[in-house]
Amino acid sequence: MRGLPKSTEFNKRIPKQKFYDNLTVSPTLKRSFVDQIRIIYWANKIASSTVNLAEGKNVTEIEVFHIRLNQETLDENVLKQIDREIPYHILFVLEYDGKYKAVMGYKEAAGSGKAAFKVDRYYQTEWMPEEKLPVHLDGLNIDTVYENFIRQIAGDVLQAATPQESLQESIERDGRKEELKKKIAKLQAKIRKEKQLNRQMEMNTELKKLRKELEEITGD
Repeated sequence: MRGLPKSTEFNKRIPKQKFYDNLTVSPTLKRSFVDQIRIIYWANKIASSTVNLAEGKNVTEIEVFHIRLNQETLDENVLKQIDREIPYHILFVLEYDGKYKAVMGYKEAAGSGKAAFKVDRYYQTEWMPEEKLPVHLDGLNIDTVYENFIRQIAGDVLQAATPQESLQESIERDGRKEELKKKIAKLQAKIRKEKQLNRQMEMNTELKKLRKELEEITGD
């Protein structure tokens, strides 16, 4: 990937069937790998052994996977499957028709089970020339590089509410914001269908509460 030190270059091709040749992958997900992906490269490895940065407390390595697509869209479940198989944090760089997109999931240690990590929300840029991707190696350790990658990719969506707000808190706030938007839309639809005035008034009261909470979260 452009902009990363040459010492991080790995450039190893990974057969895509590696990620779907097991019994737990559904036929639908396997078809997404086959139809949507042309080739996968393990492009870069960002670690204390490849770049002059201290190892992080939560993030030891960041792998950069360059995925060439056969189409403009990619099923998010494909990225989740790759993230499950690789026990490190991953920056995905998608390529299609000469344009590029950076995608990264919020990945944290799993509390239990076989998986090393659980993946929460994914954030992505728009399609753009590779040199315009807002992904820069900023930070003194791998933890801060990872946090900055996600914030750079998410842009205003994950802008910290305060200088002290952690990445996890920003992610949780964004998740609550999306949850509130869905609840508001659902409640508005119910109000439009409701014939009884007293029920409309009750739901409007609830709607005002949800909107107020959303305003507090977004700062609008």
